[in-house]
Amino acid sequence: MRALVLTADRRLELAERDRPQPKAPRDVLVRVVQTGICGTDRSVLVGKFAAEPGVIMGHEAVGEVAEIGPDVTDLAIGDRVIVNPTLYCGRCIRCLRGQTNFCHRKTGNEIGIDRDGSYAEYILLEDRFLHRIPDGVSYDRAVLTEPLACVLNNLDSAGLTPGEPVTVIGAGPIGLVCAVAARHLGSPVTLIERDDFRRDQARELMKEFFPSDVTVVGADPADRPDRAPTVVDTVGNQLDTALDLADDVGTVVAMGYDSRAEATVRPLEILQRQLRIVGAGDYRGPHFPRAVEMAARLPLERLVTHRFPLERHEEAFAALAASNGSGYSALKVVLQSAEDAQ
Repeated sequence: MRALVLTADRRLELAERDRPQPKAPRDVLVRVVQTGICGTDRSVLVGKFAAEPGVIMGHEAVGEVAEIGPDVTDLAIGDRVIVNPTLYCGRCIRCLRGQTNFCHRKTGNEIGIDRDGSYAEYILLEDRFLHRIPDGVSYDRAVLTEPLACVLNNLDSAGLTPGEPVTVIGAGPIGLVCAVAARHLGSPVTLIERDDFRRDQARELMKEFFPSDVTVVGADPADRPDRAPTVVDTVGNQLDTALDLADDVGTVVAMGYDSRAEATVRPLEILQRQLRIVGAGDYRGPHFPRAVEMAARLPLERLVTHRFPLERHEEAFAALAASNGSGYSALKVVLQSAEDAQ
């Protein structure tokens, strides 16, 4: 099969790999249709996040069941499925406490990081990490399920009270999903984005999704919104700004990934204003089926602006970069492993 493999110098290379074969009784071979490019993937390529050289990257995948092991009873060949890429053993102390995203056996099992992922024509997984796509839901909508699961975990960790205002920093794909989810849960949302293209796209999309209670602003001081009880930094390097935008007794969620980012925090301000800073990571096992159900009711496919086949992966990642001072030109970009996407 064809696959995009990470090289030692942090490039993606199209290579031929053996198609994985089901061996365990509950193994399922999935023919990958398409995979969303995650900000983490791009962070790997620019040196902000570590991954194992030689691994097949990609994890936000949807596809079709191609083969099943003898003990698989809930899936059938031909079923359309969404991949849950945050694997866990279910037996270690973290898993038994419900903290499956911190499974002690995570090393070697992070899809697209140190275990082969979905920038390929096939991926092999245990059946419990596959969810059937609801009838009537397109691949383009389903491919946003994994980002939605991440968002739900972060909003839950913030202790979000539906109806209370939320400020989201960054209107990239994850910021838009965060805004959509928070508004769907009943909260008025302010979305902050400094890039003209993404800000304009956000305004159009939010008007289409919700008739009221979503405000999209720039990052200039003149655009500064009122303080909010919950502020989510989906960029990964805006903690200082997020703390400044949080209301007293508020919560700041550090969600975006950026290993190079640093921030200065004044403990006395945290104490006197009774602020909470929360880091939630990706998501726990129960968030994924919840995200599958919620995604079926949200037009998330509108976030997909670009599609590329595997062999045009360099163009796909270039579309996500803000280069030469010209800003962004894309929201969600997907890599297609098969022709029957969408």
